[in-house]
Amino acid sequence: MLDSTQTPLKSLIHRRKPGYSLEAPFYTSPEIFEADMDVIFGSHWIFVGVEPDVPEPGDAMTLDIGKTAIVIVRDDDNEVRAFHNVCRHRGARLVLDYKTTVGNLVCRYHSWTYGLDGKLLFAEHMGQGFDMGCHSLKPIHCRSLEGLIFVCLSDDPPADFDVMAAKMAPYLAPHDLKNAKVAFEKDIIEPGNWKLTMENNRECYHCAGNHPELTVPLFAYGFGFAPEELDEHERLEAENYANLLTTSHREWESCGFPSTMMEHLDDMVTGFRTERLPLAGDGESHTSDTKAACKKLLGKINDPKHGALHFWTQPNSWHHFMSDHAVVFSVLPLDAERSLLRTKWLVHKDAVEGVDYDIENLTGVWDATNDQDSTLVGYCQEGARSPAYEPGPYSPHTEMLVDKFCNWYIGRMVEHVGR
Repeated sequence: MLDSTQTPLKSLIHRRKPGYSLEAPFYTSPEIFEADMDVIFGSHWIFVGVEPDVPEPGDAMTLDIGKTAIVIVRDDDNEVRAFHNVCRHRGARLVLDYKTTVGNLVCRYHSWTYGLDGKLLFAEHMGQGFDMGCHSLKPIHCRSLEGLIFVCLSDDPPADFDVMAAKMAPYLAPHDLKNAKVAFEKDIIEPGNWKLTMENNRECYHCAGNHPELTVPLFAYGFGFAPEELDEHERLEAENYANLLTTSHREWESCGFPSTMMEHLDDMVTGFRTERLPLAGDGESHTSDTKAACKKLLGKINDPKHGALHFWTQPNSWHHFMSDHAVVFSVLPLDAERSLLRTKWLVHKDAVEGVDYDIENLTGVWDATNDQDSTLVGYCQEGARSPAYEPGPYSPHTEMLVDKFCNWYIGRMVEHVGR
């Protein structure tokens, strides 16, 4: 797969050293990027949006995963569906706008017209022998997990999505994303390989020195530490946090909010992790003052102090659900050294901007954090290009989840490329 001047992909995969970062070609090689798009993004469940992106019948949203153009629609039966965004006539892109509302899907080239179920309804001048039923839009596997939309480009999607969905639904249900709305969204082009963006997310080793906004609502001891390096005061703080976590989980679960950690990052094809964590300060939300950003709480939640639920999925997403709002993130690779990070902030569908919430306050913490992380990812990408780069060791206390991401990635590549 790689040319003769490079180490073959299979050799790179099999010599990967657990506990260490990946070799440079995994972050820089166009050939490995193409393999990633085929093996990872072409075969697994990919998070792409939320049901409030298409809240009403006729609403449509487009996106690209590599070379695959996708349109997601809500049909007249209120079902969310996904199709290849390609007209079955001569291949023109069917829906051109990122978000739009339609009665039917009409190709602008020759007016071939499709229903929201993908069936071809109108194709003029095609002759008596033309079979409309053979030219429906090509469907893409699409699932909603309590309002989070996933698609799979494979004809044979991983079946363990059902396992994740069954385990995660009770955690997500109280936040009722289906009855939320997208208050704001923002795209960033990160100057790094998609794996570097994901690795950066999977640890907070870097947070104290780089994320002054994010570290306000978060407890430092919630993201790992080396016990042997703590002084007496720090050990007491760590013990207090552990006690707070136990007490909070017990209290939240008694109120119907599943909270305990569940982790399957590298032992399932559809890898995931979740846990509800307490927040510092007033303990209500991911905001600069740690208070709720929206007066109208999500779902039927009546107490803003139910912590923050995080939910990660392999290969491309992470999410934070508070009582007052949710923030969802998806990573879509653009090329070997650039990635699209798409972030959406959601509030209750009846919340009114300027009355119930302020956009700057709602988005401030994660907007700043995303920009900071983008810079850090760029530093890593620049380093991976250097002939001096070699895989470095992960901290066993603070980067163990990065290691699990890489374990998952290598495991999936082995499964497809072969032993």
